[in-house]
Amino acid sequence: MRVPILVYRYTFSAFMGRQCRYLPTCSEFAEEAIERHGAWAGGWMAAGRICRCHPWGGAGYEAVPVELPPKAAWYMPWRYARTPHGEVSRD
Repeated sequence: MRVPILVYRYTFSAFMGRQCRYLPTCSEFAEEAIERHGAWAGGWMAAGRICRCHPWGGAGYEAVPVELPPKAAWYMPWRYARTPHGEVSRD
């Protein structure tokens, strides 16, 4: 799971100028989320963060959560992707 993150970080991200609106960057967030929560939950957390990273999205500091969000389950992966305010995504 780490290889695609590293490929992105050293190719596309370097080419685009490394201008991330979040801290930690999306690739750092993805790497830490996968290390802390595993490929399934961490991957969905990273996907949610990447979906929030767009010109009309938020910015600022958003750390990887220490614990999994409440009511998160493997069969409802969208619940792993937190909203910027720390709330769990609604159905």
